[in-house]
Order: sequence, then structure tokens, then C-alpha cells
Amino acid sequence: MRVTVLGSGTSHGVPAIGCDCGVCRSTDPRDRRTRPSILIQLDTAGTTFGESVRSILVDTSTDLRAQALAFDVRRVDAILFTHTHADHVLGLDDVRRYNQMQGTSIPCFGDEETLLSLRRMFAYVFNPPRQLGGGLPQLSPFRLAGPFTLGGVEIVPVRVYHGRLPVLGFRIGSVAAPRRRSNAHPRRASSPPALDALQRLGSRRGRGAHRQRASVLHAHLPRPGARRDVCAAACRRRTGL
Repeated sequence: MRVTVLGSGTSHGVPAIGCDCGVCRSTDPRDRRTRPSILIQLDTAGTTFGESVRSILVDTSTDLRAQALAFDVRRVDAILFTHTHADHVLGLDDVRRYNQMQGTSIPCFGDEETLLSLRRMFAYVFNPPRQLGGGLPQLSPFRLAGPFTLGGVEIVPVRVYHGRLPVLGFRIGSVAAPRRRSNAHPRRASSPPALDALQRLGSRRGRGAHRQRASVLHAHLPRPGARRDVCAAACRRRTGL
């Protein structure tokens, strides 16, 4: 299994418009973070629908087209939605390109509230107009009620909280995708809740999105495994975020 974090920025992205902090002005490409989305590529093989899934997209970020070009994402077999905040779903229209290339509808999975919200936000997709223009995403929604299998790998949805909002995290095989943040933002899952989510998922490895803009450049961060306490207060004071 291969996990690619396509984007890990906040809802504004990094750099943020009009921000002059050191991170937003950095020329280091590692300090440029697009909106949150994750690609899971499986190694299993099979012939049935569930077994044939190879490439799973977690959320359709606002920056999906740019991410797909940057990481050469040529196939999407299924989409998992954590929730419907704009930065997690507004790239949904770009899924139509995969419909064109693959010649089939793409299954998407979410809880009942998420699927209802997607139908409201993208009414033109689920209730097509007479004139289709450049085409529409072709989606097959599936409401999640518990663990299920794609590509021969078990996927376990778990309820976590984005502030007060209940959202979904996923364990895909041995890898979990909970939400995490630095302690500077009240709506990002802080380290203890994120670790708790990993424990409930039974996973030792996690991939998170929504990394807060920080006053520490990527090049100055500790090596992997070291404690990371970074503060975004300076940047938030400048932008009011």
C-alpha cells in the first residue's frame, strides 16, 4: 500500500492570501501546502468490483486538479468523504475527467449527512441540467453503516470530531487517516485526540491533513519522531484566522 498526502494545508491553503509571515513568504516548496486530500494506492488484485479497486481518494479538495497534475494521479477507483466542508469537497467537479478516462461511474462513500450535503451542494451533478457543457461527474453514492472492503482491504470508518462537528476518519488496512493539528487551532484534532483515534482504529500508522500554518519553517522542524510543538499565533494575528 502506498499513501500520498496530496494536500495538508488549512482551508485557506499555505501560503495564505495577503499573509507576510515567514512561512507564507518562504521559497521552500515544502512550505507550500494545498487543501486536504489523500490518495491510497493498493497492491491487491482481483476481478470483482470491490477487489478491482486500486486507487482510493480521501476527499476531493478544492485543489484536486492541481494535485492530480503534480502527483500524476491517473486513476481514481473510489472516493471516501470525511465531511463536506468546502475545502474537502469543492474539487468534486474535477472527478469527471476520471469518468471520461475510465469510462465508468466512480463509487463514493460517506455517512448519511455527508451524502445529503453533497446532493445539496452539487445539485447539478445529481439532478443534471439539460445542457451538460463539458460533462458532469458520474458518481455512485454509498451510505456507510460500518466496516467494508475495497481492493481486498478492510476499511473501517470511525467517528471523530472536528471541533464540535462529527466527521469520519478511516482505517485502511493498517493505515489510519485521522485529522490532526498543532495546538493553535480549536477546530483541528490535537495530538491527544488524534492518538486516541489511532488507538480506536487499531492502527500504528496515521496520515493527517489540515496542518496548521506555523511560525516554524519546514526546514527547521525536528526530525520525524521528535516532538513538534509549533505555534501559528503570529500568522493568525496577521490574517485574523
